[in-house]
Amino acid sequence: MDEYDLIVIGSGPAGEKAAAQAAYFGKSVALVERGDRLGGAPVNSGGIPAKTLRETALYLTGHRRREMYGVGMELSSEVMLGRLRKRSAEESERAGESVRLNLERHGVEVVHGTARLGPDRTVAVSLAASGTADLRGDVVLIATGSHPFRPPAIPFDDPDVEDSDSILELDRIPTSLVVIGGGPVGCEYASIYAALGVDVTLIDMADRLLPFLDAEASDQLARCLQDLGIRVQMGSPAATVERVDGRLRVAMGNEIIEPDKVLFVAGRKGNTDGLGLEAAGVELAERGRIVVDDHYRTTAAGIYAAGDVIGPPALASVSAEQGRVAACHAFDIPFKESVDQLPPFGIYSIPEVGSVGMTSEQAATEGIDFEIGRYDFSENPRSRIAGTTYGMIKLVFRRDDRRLLGVHIVGEEAAELVHIGQAVIHAGGAIDYFIDSTFNIPTRSEAYKYAAYDGLQRLARTPAEPPSDAAGG
Repeated sequence: MDEYDLIVIGSGPAGEKAAAQAAYFGKSVALVERGDRLGGAPVNSGGIPAKTLRETALYLTGHRRREMYGVGMELSSEVMLGRLRKRSAEESERAGESVRLNLERHGVEVVHGTARLGPDRTVAVSLAASGTADLRGDVVLIATGSHPFRPPAIPFDDPDVEDSDSILELDRIPTSLVVIGGGPVGCEYASIYAALGVDVTLIDMADRLLPFLDAEASDQLARCLQDLGIRVQMGSPAATVERVDGRLRVAMGNEIIEPDKVLFVAGRKGNTDGLGLEAAGVELAERGRIVVDDHYRTTAAGIYAAGDVIGPPALASVSAEQGRVAACHAFDIPFKESVDQLPPFGIYSIPEVGSVGMTSEQAATEGIDFEIGRYDFSENPRSRIAGTTYGMIKLVFRRDDRRLLGVHIVGEEAAELVHIGQAVIHAGGAIDYFIDSTFNIPTRSEAYKYAAYDGLQRLARTPAEPPSDAAGG
């Protein structure tokens, strides 16, 4: 039996970074990966391929630029599909190779096969090539990620019903698409296919898109998607999908749509089947999620878990930090003790969404006396030059000391711009930072300054209410 300080199961962001972190501090590490390629879902079926599809679609279609310049390319559907799949595959391959090189550089031994936990932190691996391997670790970290949730009522055996994994293997660009699920993945794919000229309907039972977002940002995104030609149907009855007389049919109450394709993207499920977790004493919650404490310890001694497998589905960046923190706690490494409590959201729809910190709704619920400042990108010179004038930036801040609480952006490069606000919130800064700072002109970053000025003007128009006793109340 081969002995290691750490055995990691899964090579996604949590697994890769945990393995590299422990190895950097001198621990012997083996990483078990059942897939052909390293990197997990973000590299092979989620983040990198989907984001590459987005950029390729924008370039090939001249989306938003065609009207501005009056010229563009016209490609056949077959050529377009070929280019999309080629670019997506290339970037996925490149990202997987980066993971391999990182593990190799840190001296992590990679074992390709399917792992199953045994007693006393042993791991039996059915090797991908042939045979078996028996490993034992002082610590075992489970970072097996998640896969698309497939409710039994949705006929995924139909060749035209897709999930977020199978949509990457399309054999054609559909003429029409119904996307069921108004979360990040649903918004991303709906906008990508709308940019490709597909007739898209996006439906969800929730009252608005991305309910965790600031409500104004959510409404702004919905309007942008509608401007793309997407029919956004929120508060929809539960959809049923079936094939009738050879045609795909989606029923929402009394309304029936007959699309070319259906994409179901409403949730994910932890990859825990077959790992032997129950026998090892690892407690599970709903949808196969592993229960952990603040240090990412499971209910079994010496076994940790991080990433999507602990749920709910996390950003790849957050999963990576969870893996690093878990490794540090497991070996008492005085390096990373906790995951950033203020992680930014980046949603790569068209347009992008960036969000960090408190929403207006959260501030109101907590009884904070707050104000907002906002600025539309239609007024921003860089955005007008580029022809990307949709969206806005919104600042949420305290009225008394103007301390920044949250930043919510809908627009081009929002996932990049949000980090400026994140840094100011982390530093405990006020919106005065944006007013006092000099931004290059023309830049989208300059929008922060004018959102802050808007906030000051709102404060001047609506001064704070005096306490009730001072007012004679």
